[in-house]
This record gives sequence, C-alpha cells and structure tokens, in this order.
Amino acid sequence: MTSHEEPRPADASAALAPARGLRRRHMAMIAVGGSVGAGLFIGSGTVIGAAGPAAVVSYVLAGTLVLFTLRALGEMVVAYPAAGSFSDYARMALGPRAGFVIGWLYWWLYAVLVAAESVAGAAILGRWVQAPEWLLALVLLVAMTGVNLVSVRVFGETETVFSVVKIVTIVAFLIVGTLFAVGVWPGAGGASTANLWQYGGFAPHGWTAVLAATVVVLFSFGGVEIVTIAAGESDEPEANVARAATSVLWRIALFYVASIAVVVTVLPWNDARVATSPFVSVLERVGIPGAVPVMEVVVFVAVMSVLNAAMYTSSRMLHALTRHGDAPMGLVRVNRRGVPVRALVLGTVVGYVSVLANYAWPQTVFAFLVASVGAIFLLLFIVIGVSQLILGARARREGPRSLTFRMWGFPYLTWVMLVGMVMALGAMAVIEGQRAALGASLASAVVALGAYELRRRWGRVPVSDQPLTLHPPRLHPPR
Repeated sequence: MTSHEEPRPADASAALAPARGLRRRHMAMIAVGGSVGAGLFIGSGTVIGAAGPAAVVSYVLAGTLVLFTLRALGEMVVAYPAAGSFSDYARMALGPRAGFVIGWLYWWLYAVLVAAESVAGAAILGRWVQAPEWLLALVLLVAMTGVNLVSVRVFGETETVFSVVKIVTIVAFLIVGTLFAVGVWPGAGGASTANLWQYGGFAPHGWTAVLAATVVVLFSFGGVEIVTIAAGESDEPEANVARAATSVLWRIALFYVASIAVVVTVLPWNDARVATSPFVSVLERVGIPGAVPVMEVVVFVAVMSVLNAAMYTSSRMLHALTRHGDAPMGLVRVNRRGVPVRALVLGTVVGYVSVLANYAWPQTVFAFLVASVGAIFLLLFIVIGVSQLILGARARREGPRSLTFRMWGFPYLTWVMLVGMVMALGAMAVIEGQRAALGASLASAVVALGAYELRRRWGRVPVSDQPLTLHPPRLHPPR
C-alpha cells in the first residue's frame, strides 16, 4: 500500500469513492466556470465575423439547445443519481457499449483539453515571461495538477476564484459597454445602436451563415455538463444539479447573449479589431486605459479555469469507468482526502506528451489537439438526449411522483434538442474548416468502439450487450 492511501474501512466502497467536499457556492461557481471560457473573450470574434450582428441570434439558438440538454441531463441526475453521470445513463438506456464509448470519449475530450489549455495558457504567459512555451506549459500543468491533488475542496475554491474574476469582468464590461452604446458614457458622442444595421444589415451574410455560426457557437458551451459530475462530491447533489440546470438560462443570457450584443452595438461588426479580440476592442473604443493587459490577465484566468476543470473532470470520469470494469481497477483507489490520484495523473499524460510535441512542432500541436475532439461535445449531447427519452419515459411510468425536476415539454423539447444537435453534426460535414474536426472525432469514436469489443472479448469482468435493469427512480418528498 502506498503512503497516500489509507486502509480500507469496513465499508470498502467508502475507500473507493471520491470525498464530498463541495459546497453550494462551489457548485454555483463551477457551473459558471464550465459555461464561460476563453472562447467568449476571443472566439466570439470569429462568430461575429461570420454572422454579423445576427451573431446574437446564433448564441440564442445554441444556448437554447444547450439549455434543453442540461435540463434533460438534470432530470436524469435527480431521478437516477449516478456517479458516472451521462455515461451511466447511456449504459442504463442503451447498454454497456454506449456507456463505455461515451465515457472514454468524454475522458479523451477532457484529457485533450488539459493539453490544449496548457498550450494556450503558455502562449499567453509567454508574452510576459521570457521562456520557451513548452517549459511554461509544463509549469502550468504541474501547478494545476498540484491544486487538484490536494483535495476536491481546494479544486472548488480555486475554481470559485477563477469564476469570480470572469463574472466581475463580464459584468463591468456589460455596464460600461451598455452606457456607451446608449450614448451616456463620457465621450460617447451619441448612441451607437446604428451599428446593428448600417453595415450590410443585421444579417449581412444571410441567415444560412447565422445557422452555420450556431454550429461553431455550440462548442463555446461545452463544459456546462461538468456541474453534474461535480454534484457527486457535493453535500446536496440532487438539489445542486437542479439549481445549476435552472440558473444556466440567465448565465447564457447575461454572459453570452448580452456580451455579444454589446460588442456588435459598440463597434461595426466588420471592424478588423473585432475578429481578433472583441472585448479588448470594445474597451479601447470606450476609452478604458490598460484594456489590453487587463483582458490578457482575464483570458489567462479563463484558460486556467478550463485547465483546472478539465483535470478534475477527466479524473472523475475515468474513476467512474472503473466501477464497471471499463478501466483498470488500479485507478479506482482514492487517497485519504478522497482524491482519485491515479486517475488524475493518468488524465494529465496527454498534457505532458503535448508539452513534448509543442517543443518539437510548436506551430501545429494546438490545432491538431483541438481538431481531434471537435465534434465529441455534439456526440455527447446527442447521447444525453437519447438516454433521456428512454429513461424519462420509463421514470414517468414507474415513479412519476419522484420526478421533482422534470424536462420541459417531454418528449417534444427533447426531440427538438436532438434534431438540432444532429443537424449541427451534419452541418460540420459541409462547413469548410469543420470537416477535419468531424472526421477526427468520428475516428476517435471508432477507436472507442473497437476498444469495447476487445474489452468485451478479453476483459476480466464479463459484460453483456443488454441495457442495465433499471430500478425505480429515487423517491423525493414533494416540493
């Protein structure tokens, strides 16, 4: 037994389960951290360039689909609490093959994000520190690994600090930008709302471009599901998931839709500065001194937030996969603070390999890593929708009183979400620049399917291709 492991108690499962150390405030901030990343501060410029002022509509459409997805997932979490979250629901609804594949794809997604965010963070840090980017990426990886190794409480506190920085920045941006847009900010010289229609109209490239931009926007919302995994280590898992799924509506509206509306109102959508750094460009137009260094710090914090959350998420999904024999059982142990150390360290391996690759091929690593997981979020959202259709129908037959948190308009809105996600996945095949990401992600799915067949034939724990037998949903007192 290694020094970081404690003796197994009488209830052996207690030594194998992560600790519950997250409070309600941690869950609220993790939900924010999962839905607001560097993609908002920088990547939104690409969306605005593609759709014009109608980028606001792209964010509304994508946000609505993601909101339905999280609501569907929230219903399953509350009715059928499961440590593996959606991988367990895929297993329950569609069988162990689906649970294995979506679980490993999700792990790969966040293992790659660990690598990608460390490379992105090093690129920002390299503007302030004279050092090779591969070395800076290594430093960031080691630092955030240390944070996650201490305890889940330290992870929660760190993510809270990161999220507060992002919230304060966005709220200040909205206040200043709105005052300037309506013409009451000093030096505004009148309202700038004409920017919404003066340069080619509200949708200068047509509504097809708006729909195409919606596909790109969907990836900005990847991460909202992290709160359902973190719920397993909180004091009130079901209640916290319900709160997070409900509050995501105003977060999407405030952080994304309102922010993009401010950008396209203050500045012409075709201003070259918008494409590269929309938030900085707005603050410079308003006349805020030091806008560039301030936003560089905020973007760096956003990248570190995603890196922190990605390490946590990949380790918990890998730990959950061990419960069904879908990952080596040596990864199931946790230390005395309830941290799955082995699963956490394995989740950072892709990151450390990327540091070496970034040293050898500094111009290509980031693009390759991002492309390899480009469509996995869409695959994940589709599986969540299909699982909820099956489990939601069964829950309504077997224990309707237990459904204290329900998907709206079931099954119709679930079908709307599913159709939207499938259309987005299909659109990637015809959108130039998205085909490579789609192909790489589908190749990852094929590899996972092949791995399942190997596991089924030669794994030590035999598996069946039949879905798990569902128990009635957990009964909750009426609210």
